[in-house]
Amino acid sequence: MIRIFTIVSITLLTFMTVTRSGAKPLMKSQTDTLKTQTYPEIPTDISPLLIGEKIPVVKLPAADGRLYDLNAAVSQKPTILVFYRGGWCPFCNRELAGIQSIQADLVKMGYQIIAISTDSPSNLSKSAEKNQLTYTLLSDADLAVSKQFGLAFKAPEGYSKTLETGSEGKNTEKLLPVPSVFILDKKGAIQFEYINPDYRQRISTELMTAVAGALIKSITVK
Repeated sequence: MIRIFTIVSITLLTFMTVTRSGAKPLMKSQTDTLKTQTYPEIPTDISPLLIGEKIPVVKLPAADGRLYDLNAAVSQKPTILVFYRGGWCPFCNRELAGIQSIQADLVKMGYQIIAISTDSPSNLSKSAEKNQLTYTLLSDADLAVSKQFGLAFKAPEGYSKTLETGSEGKNTEKLLPVPSVFILDKKGAIQFEYINPDYRQRISTELMTAVAGALIKSITVK
């Protein structure tokens, strides 16, 4: 199990195991807390989920507007889960296109690719068409899921209009997710993560392919 957490220009590669009980749906009191709690002002202050932890229960709209059960999908095959800022971000579009270029190799290994952003379903469709993406895109327009993953932080001034347009008014708290990549086993446990507070720096396709290949055998026997 591998974790890469990059802060500014320092890359940490750590091997670690964390024990936690299985994911459970959020109760009403918990969702209320999510709505009222404050979030980091800067991306280096986030507290993301760790290696070995299981992802929360997630159902999000896909590009076609239909509700997508992430946990059900993850239970079917190992998953590469990507969080990106939105289709308005050129660094995100470059990353999405790069992932598309290696999708066939990742699928051949046994993975599926799912990407989550602050975009509304209609804006996801635009991104898919623009970048000719064939993997699944999900809308976390209010960042409820990004919050549960510990990736959300307050967007800098000047992003308000962009976030309002991209989310079609649902991102009322003006939050952004720190761009991240998680590799999950079929139980939803995190086996690898790459999280970089510098949105301009993304995991390379070479590193993603290498890590995915190194992990697939151990993931599939679990």
